Amino acid sequence: QNEKELQNVVKQQEEKILQLIDKSGEVTRLKGEISQLKRSLQRAETEAKVLWEEMRGQQPKVDTAHVQERVLLRQEVDKLRLLLLEKEDENLLLSDKY
Repeated sequence: QNEKELQNVVKQQEEKILQLIDKSGEVTRLKGEISQLKRSLQRAETEAKVLWEEMRGQQPKVDTAHVQERVLLRQEVDKLRLLLLEKEDENLLLSDKY
């Protein structure tokens, strides 16, 4: 009787562990999606900023190549800023660890 109860408890624990593993994988996947969405949002905000700046000082003819170059440059700056923040976070984690 006790052995059967123990087997049932072990089986239930195994099922719970499998559910937690599934949820953990889903959380990881969702975090990845959130990260991609944040990058997309940042890119869109960058483009909007540059276009807004160009429209404010718009000349009769807008040089689209110039606008595209400014968007790319702003994206690169944002990307570098993000990398810097990530490295600072890594350094903080490492210093906390040690």
